[in-house]
Parts: sequence; structure tokens; C-alpha cells
Amino acid sequence: MGKLRFLWEELMGSFWFIPILIILFSIGLASMLIYFDRTVDIESMGILRNILTESADSARSVLSTISGAMIGVAGTVFSITLVALTLASSQFGSRLLKNFMHERLNQVVLGTYVSTYVYCLIILNVVKDNDNEVFIPTLSILVAILAAIGNIILLIVFIHHISISIQASKVISDISSSLMKNIESIFSEELDEENPTRTSNTESLDHYTKEFPHSKELKSPKSGYLQYLYNESLFKVAKKHEYIIVTLHRIGSYIVKNQPIITLYSKTEFTEESVINFEDHMILGNSRTTQRDAEHSIHQMVEIACRALSPGINDPFTAISCIDNLTSTLCYLTEVKFPSKYKFDEEDQLRYVHEPLTYQGALDAAFLQIRQFSKGSPSVVIRLMEAMITIYNYTHHSIHKKAVREHAEMIMKVAENSFEESHDLEDIRKRSEAILENS
Repeated sequence: MGKLRFLWEELMGSFWFIPILIILFSIGLASMLIYFDRTVDIESMGILRNILTESADSARSVLSTISGAMIGVAGTVFSITLVALTLASSQFGSRLLKNFMHERLNQVVLGTYVSTYVYCLIILNVVKDNDNEVFIPTLSILVAILAAIGNIILLIVFIHHISISIQASKVISDISSSLMKNIESIFSEELDEENPTRTSNTESLDHYTKEFPHSKELKSPKSGYLQYLYNESLFKVAKKHEYIIVTLHRIGSYIVKNQPIITLYSKTEFTEESVINFEDHMILGNSRTTQRDAEHSIHQMVEIACRALSPGINDPFTAISCIDNLTSTLCYLTEVKFPSKYKFDEEDQLRYVHEPLTYQGALDAAFLQIRQFSKGSPSVVIRLMEAMITIYNYTHHSIHKKAVREHAEMIMKVAENSFEESHDLEDIRKRSEAILENS
């Protein structure tokens, strides 16, 4: 189920799936309304006299006008979307284009305009006024008029949405929200999957595999990024066959064709039936995704900050905004329980070893590159130190505190080597005392 859910979410995030569903819905709606118009006689009485179309020429004129306008506006919407994607690519980096394409409103708008055009074509095709038959689908035409009015309102909403979505603060906020949502999902599932018998370990892997004399490496059939790894299913397979399964890569890693991806340890000889098909338990793709790869969302935020600190842009305020949002994420991670890389069965036998996200890894991914690019920008360096102080105050584990202190020391070295103003250097030294004096 985990793999199917991953594939479904990827499908829902594609740029074409929602528009196609809307178009199919419009075709079904047109067919249903045409059938209704043929079976039910709607008289033009009262207020309906001013709404319903009673002549074939008027029906054709209305439907032709709506269909032509909708396909024209659809082209305009495509153009606006492409301009927004171009601006976003130049300002924030091409890797963020996927975030804009995943915007549900963009997909709905494109699908709605094209589907209205298709709907009008279908209705227009059944309008007849000849000697053999007179058929004017009045209710279907009324729905087309209402759809046209709704699309005008939708165009205004779309333009407003596009004008906001390319603003740096909105982009950063959206990435931060997506990052927090992904992290909460990842850690809630990891904790649910943990076997309650035992999750910690003090021995090396060799200690557990010495009783498993037979080993086999499973190699990747192609190159690509590891997008999904179903830990729970691999754990169940290991218990079923009495293996120790060791995954050699973490989600987000790039794997080269024929590179070892899993190592199996067994007490008996391997047979063709006993070797697992690991492709059923993981997905390799051409690019990284944010679904199960928390570091990728962190890297997106870091990319915005690093581009903002480049000499060609020189926008420290955007970088500071990225640091603030990353600080919030790291403070949240101080409260979660990171899963152990070792999983044991009910008999206290090691069955599965994987490479989970660690606090040190998240901290490094968030701040190492920003620190490296922040040289020459005292305001950003000072905000980095403030971020370390905030994270340090939230941190409870000694190992995590040590990692934060290491980052604070590196930030202090950047300040000492790059600050030209003595007052700026004195300022950051005073701030760093809250962390470095405790080391």
C-alpha cells in the first residue's frame, strides 16, 4: 500500500492528470445533459424565458462564442504559466519548477478552460434545425453559459494567484510548509513501523552477520535516484525468509547501474526462489522528489538562499528568510524520535538495516552551504549564529547539542575571517557566548 500511495501522490502531482480528469468529467456531463434535454421538455416560462435559448441560430452563436473564448483564454493561461515558470526558474532555480507545476489551482484552471471548450463543441454538434429534426439542448446551453461566467471569475483568481506565487516570501513559505508536512508524515510512519521489541543497538553489523555465512548483493538494474524505499515490506520479507537485509543507500541517493543496492545475509544457500525482487520494494526515478525525501525540500530552501547570496543577486533578506524557516524545521526535529537504523524481530534477532535521516544530516544539509556562501555578508552570518542559538535552546540531547556547537564554531570562524568592521565581530562574539561558553 505504501508504494501505491507514493505512485498515486506522484500522479496527482503531475501537470496533466487533473486537467485530463476534468476534461473527461466535462465529456460525461455533456452526454448526461444531452440525454436529459432529449427526455425532458423544459418550457420557457417566467424567468426562464430570459435565460434559455430557443432558436438554433442563437444556440450555435452562444456555443461558438463560448468555445472560441475559452480556447483563447486557455492559450493566455498557458502563456501566463510559462512566464511565471521562466521567472521562477531564473530567480529561484530550475529545480523549483516542479513545485509550481504541482500547484493544484494551476492544474484546475488549465483543465477547466480546455474542458469548457470540449463541452461546447460536443453540445454544438448536437444542435439541429432541419426538416427531419429540431433539437435545441437548452439546459446544456445554460450550463455552458454558467461555466463561462465561472471561468471569468476563475481567471481573476488565477492571475491573483500567479502574481503572489512568484514572490520570494510566498515561495519560501510554501516550501517550508511542504517540508514540515513531509517531515511530520515521514517520522509518524517511521515510528509506526518500528518494532516495539527493540530499536537500539550497541554492536556492529559484523557482530550480527557472523552467524549468517551466506551473503548476496543485489545490484541496481538502472541508474537513477532512489525515490522510495518501503522499509516495512523489506522488514517483513527478512522475517519471512530469516534474512538480514541491509540497504546500502538512503532515499534521495543517486544509484549507478549495476551498483550494489541491497545486501542479503542468510544462514542457508540462496536459490532463485529465495532471492527477493527488490524492485517491488523501492522506486528509482530520474529526479528526486519531496514525498519521502526530507533532505530534498531542505536543499530547495538552501538553493534559494545560496542564489540570493550570489554576487549577481546579492539579496541577503531572502537568505535570512530561508534561514528563519530552516530554523523552525530544525527546532521541530529536536522534539522527534529519530528511528534506529537497526530493526529487530520479536525474537530479538536483527532483520533489517537501513539508513534513516539523522539530526546531524539534517543540520548539515540546512546550514553548511549557506554558511559557505555567506562570507562577505555580515547580516546573514549573524542571523546564522542567532539560528544556532535558537536551535541550541530547543535541543535536549547531548549529541545534538554538540552538532549545533560545531556549526556555531564554523560560523564564528567565518566571521573572524571575513568581517571588516570590528563592531560586527564583537556583536557576533557576544551572541556566540550562549553556545560556545558551554562547550
